[in-house]
Formats: sequence, C-alpha cells, structure tokens
Amino acid sequence: MLKKFDVPKELVEKAYEALEQARDTGRITKGTNETTKYIERGTAKLVLIAEDTTPEEIVAHIPFLCEEKNVPYIFVPRKDELGQATGIEVPTAASGIVKEGKAKNLVSEIITKVNELK
Repeated sequence: MLKKFDVPKELVEKAYEALEQARDTGRITKGTNETTKYIERGTAKLVLIAEDTTPEEIVAHIPFLCEEKNVPYIFVPRKDELGQATGIEVPTAASGIVKEGKAKNLVSEIITKVNELK
C-alpha cells in the first residue's frame, strides 16, 4: 500500500469535516482526475486519498504529485465515506479542497498535524 504515515481517527474525522465545510462554503474537487488537475495547477490546499481504492494504481501518483507540488495530503480509510463527504452518492478515490471557505482554520490545523505525522 502507498500509505506513508498513519492518520489518527480524530484527524480523519476533522478532514471529512473540513471537506464538508469547504464543499458548502468554498470549493472542492471530486474524483481522481479533477483532483490531479488541481494539484498540478498548484491550487489544491489539501488532498484526501481513500486507502481502500482498488487497484491502487488509480491513486498511486497522487502522493508523489502532492509532494512535488508541495500540496498536503491525508489518507482516509474508505472511499464510500469520502464520497459522502464530497456530497456525491458514489464512492470516490480522491478529493481535494481548493477554496477552504469556513474550513480555513480547520484545514490549517489538519496540515500542521499531517506535517507532524510525516
């Protein structure tokens, strides 16, 4: 598996909460292709990647691309939960926050904690 660091459950919950807040008050990406585009443009603020994506090649490029573009990322356990947090009714392998909206402080807190985990 690609995962390079373990993410505590409470941090996963905060990431979902930030995604939901950004969905409602800012802007998010849904899906691997859209998320990849925003990482490449350098406009993604935080990327969430589902650990249970199969085959994992679908998202294998995302952590490397994030590191190359200096975009923070976090692994979440399940793509169905990630899909729900983005507001779609299907599972998604990746999602990103482009404009934080009311989630700005929460996103900053998550990024700080993710950097500590690495």
